[in-house]
Amino acid sequence: MRLENKTALITGAARGIGRHFAAAYIREGAKVVIADIDIARAEKTAEELGPACSAVKLNVTDVAEIERVVADVDARTGGIDILVNNAAVFDMAPVTDVTEASFDRLFDINLKGPVFMMKAVANAMIARGRGGKIVNMASQAGRRGEALVLVYCATKAAMISATQSAGLALIKHGINVNAIAPGVVDGEHWDEVDAHFAKWENRPKGEKRRLVGESVPFGRMGTADDLVGMAIFLATKEADYIVAQTYNVDGGNWMS
Repeated sequence: MRLENKTALITGAARGIGRHFAAAYIREGAKVVIADIDIARAEKTAEELGPACSAVKLNVTDVAEIERVVADVDARTGGIDILVNNAAVFDMAPVTDVTEASFDRLFDINLKGPVFMMKAVANAMIARGRGGKIVNMASQAGRRGEALVLVYCATKAAMISATQSAGLALIKHGINVNAIAPGVVDGEHWDEVDAHFAKWENRPKGEKRRLVGESVPFGRMGTADDLVGMAIFLATKEADYIVAQTYNVDGGNWMS
């Protein structure tokens, strides 16, 4: 019950990693608000997770909507204590085939959304005067370049940088900003990733998934459950002295 009496707002939590975080926070005593563009699925998830969970519709590329939703959640819950910037999308192509539409979509969702979520929630936290925790989702892709993943890697590198800057700016208000950098995490989203690699590397379906898992020093791809411990820790009082850091949770893929 390390998050008892806390309210957490988690973006993109209708499914996948975000859903696992929501369930874990509820087990630790928090009330959770899922903010997702797919409101039907978000409401179904909230119903499945029980009375401590609710859902709101949110398009993280719409700054006015971010401000409205954050203000509503803050007022309705008595204050947001934890923000998890989890919503993100993936695309890939070599630099010779990058499109403006893909570039804009990835940066809008993966960077603009989290930055303006941090702005809105931080202002609400400052007004309440009791500090808070912000957890951003980065990636091992933000630690290095990948030949076919220029734009996605750039968004996650920017997320690491934004975490550092926001962390330095907000700690004076008692708001800790840190990030998690997962490695390769298995799940339904990897069906799409595997299809991209099949296209650009001319591989049979499923081969890249297998090879990637075999290459992880731990011996397998990660799962959403592998990330839960860090997500809980960074949201607790135990992490009060941790500022502007990005933690690798990747089975040994990247060392820093």
